[in-house]
Amino acid sequence: MDLSQTTAMDLLNAIAAGRLSAVEVMQATLERIATVNGSANAIVALRDPDDLLAEARALDTGPNRGPLHGLPIAVKDLVNVAGIVSSQGSPIFKDHVPQKDDLIAARMRAAGAVLIGKTNVPEFGLGSHTFNQVYGATRNPYNSARTCGGSSGGAAVALATGMVALADGSDMMGSLRNPAAWNNVYGFRPSWGRVPSEPAGDGYLHQLSTLGPMARCPEDLGLLLDVISGPDPRQPYWDASPSASPVEACDMRGLRIGWLDDWGGAYPFQHGIRELCRNALDVFSQLGAKVTPVVPPFVAERIWNSWSTLRAWSVAAGLAELSEQRAALKDTAQWELDRGQALTAMQVHRASETRSEWFRCAAELFQDYDALILPSAQVWPFQIETPYPTDIAGTEMDTYHRWMEVMVPVSLIGLPCLSVPVGFGAEGLPMGMQVFGPRGSDARILSIGAAYHAATRWPQKRPA
Repeated sequence: MDLSQTTAMDLLNAIAAGRLSAVEVMQATLERIATVNGSANAIVALRDPDDLLAEARALDTGPNRGPLHGLPIAVKDLVNVAGIVSSQGSPIFKDHVPQKDDLIAARMRAAGAVLIGKTNVPEFGLGSHTFNQVYGATRNPYNSARTCGGSSGGAAVALATGMVALADGSDMMGSLRNPAAWNNVYGFRPSWGRVPSEPAGDGYLHQLSTLGPMARCPEDLGLLLDVISGPDPRQPYWDASPSASPVEACDMRGLRIGWLDDWGGAYPFQHGIRELCRNALDVFSQLGAKVTPVVPPFVAERIWNSWSTLRAWSVAAGLAELSEQRAALKDTAQWELDRGQALTAMQVHRASETRSEWFRCAAELFQDYDALILPSAQVWPFQIETPYPTDIAGTEMDTYHRWMEVMVPVSLIGLPCLSVPVGFGAEGLPMGMQVFGPRGSDARILSIGAAYHAATRWPQKRPA
């Protein structure tokens, strides 16, 4: 058994049945990291191997602690983990070692996972390109000269290269879906509120970012989703959707799938991306679903203006306490901070009114469709030295993140969304597309993904 490509479910079942020990899984994990992480730079702040093996040994001799018993997981470096450097990719926090786990880390630890270290991120998670002054850049395993995406880039690369079987990510503007697409793995953005955020600061106003699972198959996504989901009594909002695991492939016959393509020409794409996604739509048709093109249901520019206002407001709120250290922040963080602090209350209110209008429009649309589909990225993985794309197919980008606009219709209104792999382009680089549904349809979206995965198994394939 090649443990580096074994699913999390299979590893956990083997540990539970005594066919594998947690120590054997940990040894294989450490050997794989030693082999590939030097070039990939996906896992950072790795704990001492002897300590990790001792923790695994204690799990082997103790009672089963939960659904992740004995599984090594590297936690995204935007999350505080007790005893592990938690830098957020910022020189300001390069030596920060928390004494307490953030909520998501505590839930994974309580479920029996061994938290081995961190996965690399952009500074404060800003921008879908994983590089920072603390650890450097994480490289795409399909072409080391290209970006792996971000902000969950380290997590995606760790999965793609077999260093871990399961990973946590987070997603505001596509930070989980974009790197999943660019690394030939799956990433799931849950319904907003299903996975609680850290109970700190404001708990009412900001509803854009969410934590979520990443894996090499939808079944593993459901496993981690259930571990990190559920209400936290210190937070006012939560989604009471039923458990997602075990994820079982649905019968696609008669399923109504809507293809939004380039939103009526509103979103520019590099050559080959839309074509690859259209080929993937054929899989849905072959499985019995009815796939039809959808006329853009809402003005794209209104969605963008609402999003960019609410995002700047949210990011600036998160960075506000670092205002006096502004010069130490990267340029895009400074831009977000300045823009967010300049907003008026009425500008934020009007942006949220547009968000509410788009939510109502989408709810009506889902009366006619079981799921909608968009590409997961507008560009192929770009050169690792490039901070961000400034144009797409001749269309100039007016912000550092406009090139990710295809993610925004989902992100703005907190819909559950699965990024599924769709294969490889002419240069052998991976791509993906987003399958999303109404709030609360998380389990159904994952079951659609499971049926698609059974028919394609892209993470187990390589480009010619």
